[in-house]
Amino acid sequence: MRDFILGAQVVNGRGELLTFGGQVMKNVAGYDVSRLYAGSMGVLGLLAEVSLKVLPVAPAEATLSFEMDQPAALAALNRWGGQPLPLNASCWVRDQGRSVLYLRLRGAVAAVEAACRILGGQRHDNAAVAADWAACGEQQLPFFKQAPAGASLWRLSVPQTAPAQAFGGQAPDAQLVEWHGAQRWLWAPADQGVAIRSAAQSAGGHATLFRPAAEADRQQGVFTPLAGPVADVHRRLKTEFDPAGIFGPGRLYPGV
Repeated sequence: MRDFILGAQVVNGRGELLTFGGQVMKNVAGYDVSRLYAGSMGVLGLLAEVSLKVLPVAPAEATLSFEMDQPAALAALNRWGGQPLPLNASCWVRDQGRSVLYLRLRGAVAAVEAACRILGGQRHDNAAVAADWAACGEQQLPFFKQAPAGASLWRLSVPQTAPAQAFGGQAPDAQLVEWHGAQRWLWAPADQGVAIRSAAQSAGGHATLFRPAAEADRQQGVFTPLAGPVADVHRRLKTEFDPAGIFGPGRLYPGV
């Protein structure tokens, strides 16, 4: 999202209406503050207006599926990512007892059809799978609704090339993998947070407690703690935009 924000109007903690960026490409001078608000979850101020870069709807789309385990799926996605293929989205999940990789292609008609011939797999009707892709993006697939007792939902952001591995004792087969391997979901107790975050950090990423099993689980920390210098920058930005601490105090990190 950050890369598609051109400009924004915000109301800061002093009640001032501030304008950052512009409404067209290459019309920004100075600090690109508008992008700072992406992912800030409202703690820096109230968004009054946002200008976004948009793209035309792709003329062609196709969804393919392949039965394979997670290591094979990650290897295939990394291999395909190095080729001129119109990859748009992916989802690896245990589906009705089977390990399946779903791959969505979007682009020019010729490019999509050529990719389908090259990749093979089972092709699905676009209208039939549209609801599934929407449910995946909104965390409404059966995976997200079938929570084990006492388990919280964790979202891991790791490099696409990170190998399949257990996080917090949860086997790879118990995960859902999106974004060509860069986003991985798992159910695990909140008290496994230290182990999960350590494993994610070792893989070059971080972990977020996305849906706690109970409100008390938030005490484990929703987001990975920031390193000292980065935490200091975060505190100073919060103080500058919201000196009285009006907007979501403690929402991102304790005491900020």
